[in-house]
Amino acid sequence: MISMTLSFRALGRPLAGLLISALFALSAAAAPAGEQAFDIPAGPLAPALHRFAERAGITLQADSDSLADKSSPGLHGQYRVADGLNQLLAGTGLAGTVAGPDLYVIQPISGQQLERVEVTGGIGASPAMALPVPYGGGQLASGGQVGMLGNKDYMDAPVNITSYTRETIDNLQARTVAEMVRNDPSVRGASGAGGMLDSFFIRGFAMNEGNSGEVSYNGVYGVAPNYRVLTGYAERVEVLKGPSTLLNGLSPNGSVGGTINVVSKRAPANDLNRVEAQYTQDQQFGGSVDLSRRAGEDDRWGLRFNAGYTDGDTRLDHQQRTSRYSALALDYQGERLRASLDLLAQREDYDAPSRELMLASGVPLPSAPDGRRNVTQKWEWSRVDDRSLLFSTEYDLSEHLMVFANLGGGDSEVDRLFGYPTIQNAQGDTRDSPSYMLFRNQRRTADAGLRALFDTAGVEHEVSVQVSGYREKYRRGAVYASSSYDSNIYDPVSRPELNVARPAHIPRMSESKLKGLALADTLSFLDRRLQVTLGARRQDIETDNFNAAPGSDHYDEGDTALFAGLMVSPWSGVSLYGNYTEGLSRGEIAPAAAANAGQALEPYVAKQYEAGVKLDRGALGATLDVFQITKPFGELNGAGVYRAGGEQRNRGLEVMVFGELGQRLRLMTGMMVMDAELTRARDPSVKGNKPVGVPDFQANATAEWDPAAVPNLTLLVSANHTGEQYLSNSNQQQLPSWTTWDLGARYQSRLAGTPVTWRLTVQNVGDKAYWASVNSWSMLTVGAPRTAVLSVTADF
Repeated sequence: MISMTLSFRALGRPLAGLLISALFALSAAAAPAGEQAFDIPAGPLAPALHRFAERAGITLQADSDSLADKSSPGLHGQYRVADGLNQLLAGTGLAGTVAGPDLYVIQPISGQQLERVEVTGGIGASPAMALPVPYGGGQLASGGQVGMLGNKDYMDAPVNITSYTRETIDNLQARTVAEMVRNDPSVRGASGAGGMLDSFFIRGFAMNEGNSGEVSYNGVYGVAPNYRVLTGYAERVEVLKGPSTLLNGLSPNGSVGGTINVVSKRAPANDLNRVEAQYTQDQQFGGSVDLSRRAGEDDRWGLRFNAGYTDGDTRLDHQQRTSRYSALALDYQGERLRASLDLLAQREDYDAPSRELMLASGVPLPSAPDGRRNVTQKWEWSRVDDRSLLFSTEYDLSEHLMVFANLGGGDSEVDRLFGYPTIQNAQGDTRDSPSYMLFRNQRRTADAGLRALFDTAGVEHEVSVQVSGYREKYRRGAVYASSSYDSNIYDPVSRPELNVARPAHIPRMSESKLKGLALADTLSFLDRRLQVTLGARRQDIETDNFNAAPGSDHYDEGDTALFAGLMVSPWSGVSLYGNYTEGLSRGEIAPAAAANAGQALEPYVAKQYEAGVKLDRGALGATLDVFQITKPFGELNGAGVYRAGGEQRNRGLEVMVFGELGQRLRLMTGMMVMDAELTRARDPSVKGNKPVGVPDFQANATAEWDPAAVPNLTLLVSANHTGEQYLSNSNQQQLPSWTTWDLGARYQSRLAGTPVTWRLTVQNVGDKAYWASVNSWSMLTVGAPRTAVLSVTADF
């Protein structure tokens, strides 16, 4: 094994030199107040707009579909921003509307050509359908939602945020959020394909491993499906790295490594009638529809409907999966009032759902089985039902003051019959005792706030204030089998069905109430080339644990999370940033073996320090950062009482490069180097060891190529590498490192005048057998086998 230790002193010297050099260049690089020189060639509209925004020092937002298949005449010469944007949009039927300081929203102009850029905007909350424009190549967006601060260009955000576009979701054929974010070098899955839930590690910290969903929906927790989020209704999938309690509020299950946000689809300017047929090896067939309309005066009312259904055998032994979803998105875009309503229903049924595997004490780790092998019996099953609603509204009180509110929630129901197979020996024999469980999770959420713009002594302020409330009720019923069955991970054995009764009732387990008050101010200096963001969120947590011992069944605690961010743009196309941010987590529940079993611990405070540089060369972008996150964790003390005494510290370096390397070549690649350590632990043999499931190195690379010899054909290759992972805090056993490759192709054609896109993806093309991950409970995940995915999409 090669030991890899990250030296922050060595990394800090070149970074400090870069910061000093950039600060010296600040005054010389100030943007001119009048006309600027532009040299943007004619070509596709989206990358042309991004090049213009980068050169002009502004932010542009638009819905992706309004830019599709449109071309720009280019821009050459000296122009003011408004005049240059006018020229760049000539003949497209689109206009730019000022929506805040250096923020423009691209919108359609009905029935007329654009003659002048309209200057009619307000505080800067863009219409709900307006998003940061795609970056060069279209794989990533040029920005994303930074919690209560709203949409930010990635060059202006004092944090690391990556926003994957709908185009990338489609081209990678990512049917779930987990399949999409596995392409992010800072994210790894902690659960396997073919199971009932998705969980993750972000910057080496677990996310979504409990019974509370931590994927936000349009920036709001408690709305997205609890266990798995499908992408059929997603316009963007965003990953914000690091603790974000100020920006997003307290995550329901205490994640501090980062936040995953799903941006729902909205009705674009043009009518959409899209259907897709899908096939996934072995015999999984399905399809989806995507319909949208805008109506009323100035097309102010919008409706978008998405629905999908799949059914059939999967690649895993005797496994069947049925999945269905429907999503209705309504919106209103008035002069001052903007509102949207999202309704979502989703269900997944599995026969023989795959399970993570436990390893009995003292048993050496066997080699990984073929990914098609499945030790779950065909009579075991799971059913997950989700229903969600979110109403959002914004109203401009004036050009400089806006109020906003969100109201919604979600209900999740789980019925399932399966167990947790345990590997008994090096030969891969397993033993499993199933249980019949019913879960009911009810979430309600509401928030309201305001955003204000004003100047004091030449300093621009963007102030956001938010009050929020979240309530969650969790119930669980369980009946455990009185016997077990044996199998083998290499040669699964079919066993007769064990009789396990359905639970007669579903008792309450816990109820939590989260209340927050947040204030943030972004101060801008030197024509917005220096931005400082300061903020704090007071979070109160009240929990009733109905499964606890008397005297430990209730607590009401609170704490304050701080945030400080710095963004410096010394010259065009370069941003330097840093932040100190804190993340709050609900305290853990004392395990059954503890003297205080069932007691909820006080909230944890995680702390992050981060610094980095971001580059934007028009069609090619890059980010580099270093970070350190520390988080407490609970452990048993000498008296057998569960208390917060441990600490995990993760130090890392992240690099991403994305965009166009040439007219026919696009790239999305990155890596994360990690030095993770248990810096505090009661057990001296554990202190200083590496945490469970955190590799030293992760890397991803995706490249697309359009061969000139075959017009309308695109070839794709993706590589995914993960380093060794320890199975336990004792660091006595490791999962080997692994690398998988995916290949893909897509072809655009027309059939009877109808645009049709054909996509073929082969995942894990080498059919590698590997242990994909180990979660924080030391449960093993088997890597997915080679799988072919084919789809045909038509726009009518």
